[in-house]
Amino acid sequence: MSGVTVRATGLTRRFGDFVAVDGISFEIAAGEIWGFLGPNGAGKSTTIRMLCGVLAPSAGAAEVLGYDVARDPEAVKLRIGYMSQGASLWNDLTVAEHLQFFAGLFDLRGADARRAVAEWVDRVGLGARRDQLAGSLPGGMRKRLALACALMHRPRMLFLDEPTAGVDPISRREFWDLIVGLADAGTTIMVTTHYLDEAEHCTRLAFIYGGRIIARGAPDELKGATDAGITVEIITPENVALLERLDALAFVRSASLYGSALHVTVADADAVPKLQAFLAGAGVHAAATPIVPSLEDVFAGLVHASERAA
Repeated sequence: MSGVTVRATGLTRRFGDFVAVDGISFEIAAGEIWGFLGPNGAGKSTTIRMLCGVLAPSAGAAEVLGYDVARDPEAVKLRIGYMSQGASLWNDLTVAEHLQFFAGLFDLRGADARRAVAEWVDRVGLGARRDQLAGSLPGGMRKRLALACALMHRPRMLFLDEPTAGVDPISRREFWDLIVGLADAGTTIMVTTHYLDEAEHCTRLAFIYGGRIIARGAPDELKGATDAGITVEIITPENVALLERLDALAFVRSASLYGSALHVTVADADAVPKLQAFLAGAGVHAAATPIVPSLEDVFAGLVHASERAA
């Protein structure tokens, strides 16, 4: 698919003196899975709420499917799917009753509504639980139901705000299989998450921190970006004890545990010998081996660099 589905220009939201989203600009191409990554409080949910017409921007502009979110929020709401963090479900309604209700919200009636309910019950794998109360569904199944409710009217644009928060790893993987399948069928998807491993499923990504976008690109582009620094792996029994000392070094952007190893990001290749010399001086007999960073490494390094610059 071609064309731009979402366009934001200088999008800003203030709450009193607090700037939650600070003049961000981006575009989402039709058919993309566009990941919006960052820690809690970074501005992800506020951005999505503005794009969905739920929250008015304080400044800047945004268009979704050609409609201005500030001037025509109701037109936006009718044409998008939106799954919020707290996916609103009623414990005393069954799976089928939820879908029938949402079909009615989007003016699906009679045979059209029945077909839509049958289709989405099947597509999200809830056929065997059609008559089960939502309140008795496990967490992963509740997320599937919320997704089906957001898709009843076949929106071209789908907003997912932390869709896998609080879900077990297997359910998270199954949920992402559904998301990728939707994108393959032509739905454009914007998804927020703080699970950086999930970002590998996205076509393009933007990292937001402190209300500002600090990096963007395809996952492999971000890992290979020169401004992301150099990441090395250190395998040593002293990794926990080393963490605080490494983080205090001026040439170290970030240091974190990664399984049984340490991942350390430095500014450039010239800093790797300095790091190796530090390890030798500390009596640590381990090599600082350059590796392809994970997205978690990249994000931690960028955040650290932003904080130091500020």
